[in-house]
Amino acid sequence: MTGEHLIDRFRSLTDVRLARPGIGKTAVRHDAIFAAGREDLSLAKLIEAHWDAVAILEEAGQEPKQGIAYAVWASEVPGKPLSLRDGMLHGQKDFCSGATLVDRALVTAGPVIVEIDLNSAPSQLTIREDGWKTEAFRMTHTASLTFDHFPIVSIVGDDDWYTKRVGFWQGACGPAAAWAGGAAGLVDYAFSKRRDEPHSMAHLGAMSAAVIGMEYVLTGVAGHFDAMPTEPAMIRALTVRHLIEAACTDILQRFGRSLGPAPLVKHVEVARRYAELELYLRQCHAERDLESLGRALNCIGALPGSNGLFA
Repeated sequence: MTGEHLIDRFRSLTDVRLARPGIGKTAVRHDAIFAAGREDLSLAKLIEAHWDAVAILEEAGQEPKQGIAYAVWASEVPGKPLSLRDGMLHGQKDFCSGATLVDRALVTAGPVIVEIDLNSAPSQLTIREDGWKTEAFRMTHTASLTFDHFPIVSIVGDDDWYTKRVGFWQGACGPAAAWAGGAAGLVDYAFSKRRDEPHSMAHLGAMSAAVIGMEYVLTGVAGHFDAMPTEPAMIRALTVRHLIEAACTDILQRFGRSLGPAPLVKHVEVARRYAELELYLRQCHAERDLESLGRALNCIGALPGSNGLFA
């Protein structure tokens, strides 16, 4: 997929309105994000953030604008604070994917999340893409943004509403659906190049099972969110993200062991997908997330649904 094709495809998908998580159609949402990842991971990264922004606005009781491409920029880098003073943003925000491709963004500034219009005051915004050194996700135009008295459209939520809302953890399964779709795309390629050789067949079987397992996990958690939409979702979301991160990591390893180095050096799209999946998985915070999961489970004293069988 070329950069121009990616932008056109992204824009076309912003016309698709998905129901936000937890209101009865979460499986459809996960399927759409999975399909985008299977098509192209750069596309999935952009469109998952757009659909997430739309869901956040709806959860806040605000109506997203039609024909507008959104992003969510919520990364927090120590020592680079972004602040809101008198309705203006001041400071720096890193890891802003789609910086030159979207119209509006939801941006965290401490305990507040605000909506901004990227075109409202271009002279008060500096966009730098030179800090992005890898070719992975180059087409998403991920940048560092510096705001200097930059106006906001509105305050979407304050007092840490963004992270305290139920939809935060329900929505955290969205990137995992994109990871799973990206891995499925690698397995699709492996099928197209399969060799009737025992080790290759074994890896192909394991990778295929991993994809099917991830689809079951995403469908299962979607059903749970829809059945219990107000239940705190952190434990299930962290569990899903860990399971999918582990399955994708296994697929990355098996893909190379099955097909050797040729696809990663001779096929541009496969090499890009492989590198992007590795990088995208780092949105899962590995042992930090597992510690959070362990502590949350420790607080309730049992696995969900265990009924205290061994108490």
